[in-house]
Amino acid sequence: MSRPLDILIATSPYSGHTAPLVPIARTLVERGHRVRWCAGREFAEQVKSTGATFEPMDLTSDPDGRAIDEMFPERATLKGIAKLSFDIRSVFLDPIPSQLADLRRLTDQQPADAVVHDAAYGGAAALSALGGPVAVSVGTSPMSLPSPYVAPFGLGMQPGSGPASRLRNRALQILLDRVVLRGVHARLHEIQGELGLPPVKRKTMAGISPDLHLQNGLPSLEHPRPDLPSQVHFVGALVDRTTGEAVPPWFTDVLRSDKPVVHVTQGTVADGDLNDLVLPTLRALTDENVLVVAGIGAHEPIPDPPANARVAAFLPHDRLMPTLAVMITNGGFGAIQKALAQGVPLIIAGASEDKPEVAARVARAGVGIDLRTATPKPKAIRAAVRKLLDDPGYRTRARAMAVEYQRYDAGAVAAELIEQVVESKAVAQPS
Repeated sequence: MSRPLDILIATSPYSGHTAPLVPIARTLVERGHRVRWCAGREFAEQVKSTGATFEPMDLTSDPDGRAIDEMFPERATLKGIAKLSFDIRSVFLDPIPSQLADLRRLTDQQPADAVVHDAAYGGAAALSALGGPVAVSVGTSPMSLPSPYVAPFGLGMQPGSGPASRLRNRALQILLDRVVLRGVHARLHEIQGELGLPPVKRKTMAGISPDLHLQNGLPSLEHPRPDLPSQVHFVGALVDRTTGEAVPPWFTDVLRSDKPVVHVTQGTVADGDLNDLVLPTLRALTDENVLVVAGIGAHEPIPDPPANARVAAFLPHDRLMPTLAVMITNGGFGAIQKALAQGVPLIIAGASEDKPEVAARVARAGVGIDLRTATPKPKAIRAAVRKLLDDPGYRTRARAMAVEYQRYDAGAVAAELIEQVVESKAVAQPS
């Protein structure tokens, strides 16, 4: 670019929607651009670490560290598509008016050349539709864009192939839109009317900018889509390469282990009960010839863990991933990017948010096993670990994917594409 750009980043106030934009922000700052970032207060230090200026979002939409289930107690009773529908409506659609107000306030203070946002942040699309700057969406979960070549997002189904599968996919999408998500679409149209926007004929869960969409991950991990729009670009693993986390004192056991190292984590969202995955994994592998490394987040320490287990609240993934033989996770999209970028095969046990879709893609790519439940039995976990350790095909395919990841510098690819779309829009503007 011939001049520094003014970039405004805006993200939904949740870790999985904020963290993937860190390498983009950091690279834009390093390339001399002025970057402001509107985010939840919980992420202020993370934002500032990139060199961007932190702009706090409106308090009415900021959970400020509260869990989603704490904000919406009724959500805990929902499962599957019902929970996904609730999340779209309550967690992502209802905040759009306050998001738009934030963006208007910030662009009035300082005009922006582009607004870069996670795909679930609907305020950016509203601002763009009202004549605002270029919108650049960032896919922080598997692609949800409807297509006859894939099953509707949220079902965790394999896409299938051939005319029969495409007919099935179309029929399921119609059922989802007209029946299951009818209330969600109605809420979106209601918000559009309140904001003075014409009804937008876009699928609610897609969030794909018409200008540029940067998709976290690789084409080989995503379900095949011959009809992928031209503005969609895969950029590799959008993960932060830096870490401020110290290793626990027992980490030398991991580095010196002559046994396969197995890591288990429930991530940062669906981690309310360690009985879902972490504790069953510890029980499953107690007598196995492996070293188990468990991340438990903010939970109380586990009393008397098995002799072959090591437990910590948080672990620096940049140090841990290269040591792993297997990673067991409930399917956070960021975590699986980190694992596959290091060639680590996966076991996925997740049933909420986008996790069934993550699991379906991991299974289709042959780089891991989908347990198809969020609460697997120890027997199923043990069998899956043994399969990954005994069948070299999973690790071979995971390592091949790691080589593919190495071809991408995600932050640089994203920054260059942002510069290009801003420049192309500027050239296209009438003089």
